[in-house]
Amino acid sequence: MNTATAGTAERADTGEGTGGRGGGRRFGGRPAALLFAGVSVIVGCRAVGTDAVTPVPQLLAFLPWLLVPTALGLLFTLLARWWTGAVWGVVLLGLLAWFIEPYGRTGAPAGPPVAEFRVMTSNVEFGRATPGLVDAVRRLEPDLVFVQECEYTCDALLRRELTADYPHRRAVGGGGPEGSVILSRFPLRGTEGVPGTLGMPGAVADVDGHPVRLQLAHPMPPVPGQVGVWERELRRLRDVVTADPTAPMVLAGDFNASQDHAAFRRLLDSGLSDAARLGGAHRTPTWPAVTTPVLGAQIDHVLVSRQFAADRPRFLDLADTDHRTLVVDLALHRGD
Repeated sequence: MNTATAGTAERADTGEGTGGRGGGRRFGGRPAALLFAGVSVIVGCRAVGTDAVTPVPQLLAFLPWLLVPTALGLLFTLLARWWTGAVWGVVLLGLLAWFIEPYGRTGAPAGPPVAEFRVMTSNVEFGRATPGLVDAVRRLEPDLVFVQECEYTCDALLRRELTADYPHRRAVGGGGPEGSVILSRFPLRGTEGVPGTLGMPGAVADVDGHPVRLQLAHPMPPVPGQVGVWERELRRLRDVVTADPTAPMVLAGDFNASQDHAAFRRLLDSGLSDAARLGGAHRTPTWPAVTTPVLGAQIDHVLVSRQFAADRPRFLDLADTDHRTLVVDLALHRGD
């Protein structure tokens, strides 16, 4: 055999050329590496506890769906017989499975229950879903209603239709998404609320003789160019919680954040629990309503302090809004 023939045979044995195993590795390995690299950036930020910069916070909201490109990448590695890549993909799957687990406290509160009430939170999208919200309120009879993006016509409709049943209110007026309202069957004492781009009123409710702090949440969404504002306004909400950590508190609204965002987890770590998580619905998506419950993120929450138990979280689909409405039953316990 001459030198040229031997070289040709060697290339054939190593799979070089378009028809060999090397071609197959290139076909499967390169797209797998690209998929794994993209997923690794998001998973890495989740692991180290940072929301980083665009597009990381936007993609973190849909972290469970990163299982799809990871599984696709694993398929490519098997086709290419790229075993190092297969290990990479398996590690990513393991990390994703770990992070998808519920986050936060689940322990039962101390002491006997002293009051029970129902909470509803709804983003009515520039007021357009207000008629549907009024119907839902009359049907489910919550004791506290947190309404986001309640502009002037929304506020007027709520006053006209619900004041008889909800004589107590705290509101920040505004057009478009800036307006927000807390409606209550219980007497309210106003607080300063939280300053932000969008309205976030606060109050202290007298719940059967027990003071409960209320705070509506509606920080700016983490759209490109506004991630810093979103983080800052979530920090302000956390400051409200830590200012009096022993007082019973309900913090509800559109947080524009899920448990996969570091800024939101820091808020939970301040002493709050997600009522949907306590009720067994920690991953039920609330936005965007057009694709829920198949695809979406849970960014609308009712957060409660350690004195509360939560039960029966329900997610309602109202017309003319991109958010689902959350309703949950709470029980306030007296600590020992």
